[in-house]
Amino acid sequence: MAAARWCLAGATATGKSAVAQLLAERLGAAVLSADAMLVYQGLDIGTAKPTPAERGAVRYYGLDCVPPSEPFSAARWLDEARRAQAAEPCLIAVGGTGLYFSALLRGLDPAPPPDPALRAALEALPPEALRARLAAHGRTVPDAANPRRLVRALEFLEQGLDLPRGWARAERPALVALTWPRAALHARIAGRVGEMYAGGLVEEARALRARWPGWSRTAAQAIGYAEAFGVLDGRLSEAEARERTIVRTRQLARRQETYLRHQFKVDWVEARPGEGVEGLARRVAERWGAA
Repeated sequence: MAAARWCLAGATATGKSAVAQLLAERLGAAVLSADAMLVYQGLDIGTAKPTPAERGAVRYYGLDCVPPSEPFSAARWLDEARRAQAAEPCLIAVGGTGLYFSALLRGLDPAPPPDPALRAALEALPPEALRARLAAHGRTVPDAANPRRLVRALEFLEQGLDLPRGWARAERPALVALTWPRAALHARIAGRVGEMYAGGLVEEARALRARWPGWSRTAAQAIGYAEAFGVLDGRLSEAEARERTIVRTRQLARRQETYLRHQFKVDWVEARPGEGVEGLARRVAERWGAA
């Protein structure tokens, strides 16, 4: 499929949404959210979802697609991306979910035939054991440090099937992404988490659970909400929940940047001390050739 006109990736709390909003306003573009948590209705405070006031007149796609009780897949997100591309002559895809960008820029790999027992057995193995089993089949795959990809490859091979055509493709699409020095990003994460809890994250989680008692596996693991539920259930103090949320968010940011480095030819735009949204947006537009 044709890619979005412009893409902006990066780890959580790097300021992607604000930059994309500013550039969308200036370029007359719509925004396609490439964030796996923003698809859930009601998960607003804990995901830092742009509010209607922040969005202004900019049209958004990929937000509030399903309730948290409903599973959501990359394939469904790709359908949303196709809808956005069909409707919008100018589109900015922005987010931190690398799999969504991979699906957008090079399509999704076919899924192996379902075998829950095989998947459970493979997921219980460490990466080195998965690589050894793959080597026993005489096969290798790009991104062999990614356990998920190793498991999917073995799901094909151990059911007597060859890997799908194009599975071993090595090309890495180009992508512009925001990044910050590590200490600065950690400070931004801590500040954002503090704002979320002060802004009513626990109360939002209470209302969401009352409305949708059963959550999908992915939504239930959402950073901030899992900890807020711990507060509501008496398992965590709010201070403990905040600290756990900060730690998990830092871990997420590290995973996001690692995925981007391995899967794309990333043109990193590193924030400078004291640089605001205007400066970042200008440099991103230059990398896009849209300045």
